[in-house]
Amino acid sequence: TRPEVWLQKVCPGCVLRTINGVERRARRPPYRLVKGPWMTDMIEDLIKSNRSCRRFVQKEAVPVDTLTWLVNLARMSASAANLQPLKYILAHEPHKNEKIFSCLKWAAYLKDWPGPPEGEQPSAYIIMVGDLNLAKNFGADMGIAAQSILMGARECGLAGCMIGSINKELLQERFHLPKRLEILLVIALGKPKETAVLEDMQP
Repeated sequence: TRPEVWLQKVCPGCVLRTINGVERRARRPPYRLVKGPWMTDMIEDLIKSNRSCRRFVQKEAVPVDTLTWLVNLARMSASAANLQPLKYILAHEPHKNEKIFSCLKWAAYLKDWPGPPEGEQPSAYIIMVGDLNLAKNFGADMGIAAQSILMGARECGLAGCMIGSINKELLQERFHLPKRLEILLVIALGKPKETAVLEDMQP
């Protein structure tokens, strides 16, 4: 049988349960993970590589088949009460991309940055909407689906960014969406033109 694996925050004097029910005294914070021999770095590396990307190689198109595959990953992901209330609008043509781009606000903390310039804008988008006839709250489903899409994008060499700061009324009008479909997120996608670097924080 596989040994138990525990991940706990530990402080001096706390007890950290590691594997097979053996208790050991922990000396240093903040977290310690005991890996079993069956564990690989594949999923950890994928999660680490899944950083928000805001500059893309715009001329590199994203095929609609790739977008469909990404949405299928979201479709197969968990859904609260299995209601599956999410729907997706795919865009990869330049004229549709422009309709979406002008409805977005990029990097709210960077007040002086209006977003990526022409040539560095996303090559594709997935608009995530919730069907109010099926559910009234989409919080858990929305996050799970978006993570599945973004991790799938990284797996096939793309990068993306979840954007929640949207002119929803204008976007709703431009895509002629009925009122029962609530715009939740826009996921920008494309070949990355920037590289994110993770740095460990000092304790």
